[in-house]
Amino acid sequence: MKPASPACCPPPADEPDLRPVQGDAADEELAALTKALGHPIRVQIVRLLTRRESCICGDIVKELPLAQSTVSQHLKVLKEVGLIRGEIDGPRTCYCLEPRTLRRLKALIGGL
Repeated sequence: MKPASPACCPPPADEPDLRPVQGDAADEELAALTKALGHPIRVQIVRLLTRRESCICGDIVKELPLAQSTVSQHLKVLKEVGLIRGEIDGPRTCYCLEPRTLRRLKALIGGL
């Protein structure tokens, strides 16, 4: 798999997340994030993106035993909760992890 160009997945913002890890809003956020990761294929996609700086959707499809439309639906769920970013790069869509959201997920789980 080819590494992504810098324009494909720009560096994420590194500012700290100072939101509370307990309370109603934090509970709803944790529930949404864990629900998005509640499918084994989505966990596999996150692991795949962890091993690479970015992936083109077609490359992700090659790694999974699913149709492109099914993989796209899983990517959509992960993107909606902010676990990944998808940048359009010409005719392709390049996906990257969103480290800030992963750090937030860890903090929310740590607050249990």
